[in-house]
Amino acid sequence: QLQLVESGGDLVQSGGSLRLSCTASEFTLNYYALGWFRQAPGKEREGVSCISSSGGSTNYADSVKGRFTISRDNAKNTVYLQMNSLKPEDTAVYYCAAAFSDSSCFSIAARGMDFWGKGTLVTVSS
Repeated sequence: QLQLVESGGDLVQSGGSLRLSCTASEFTLNYYALGWFRQAPGKEREGVSCISSSGGSTNYADSVKGRFTISRDNAKNTVYLQMNSLKPEDTAVYYCAAAFSDSSCFSIAARGMDFWGKGTLVTVSS
């Protein structure tokens, strides 16, 4: 069972930046599409960004385009989410997820992902 572990969540002021990381200790992530999702209190989980297994294709939710950047380092078995110009509405628990198929990145839908981390909390103060 692939176990994903997120890190990097923190309290940051509006306009600030954070970088989230996600890694797996026992299995390689190289063959998985990897995505970031978030869930704010009282809201449904939403897709934020996704990157294909090769890293050659990325996708973003409209709400984060131009501010967030997803990347992966297969040598380090890690996927990152660089978040800039953070807004209070970005406050949420952020989850890393992995999918067997790159096609899961097309819509960044939670139902398309096969494995999940436990999340890391990002709080953006105004």
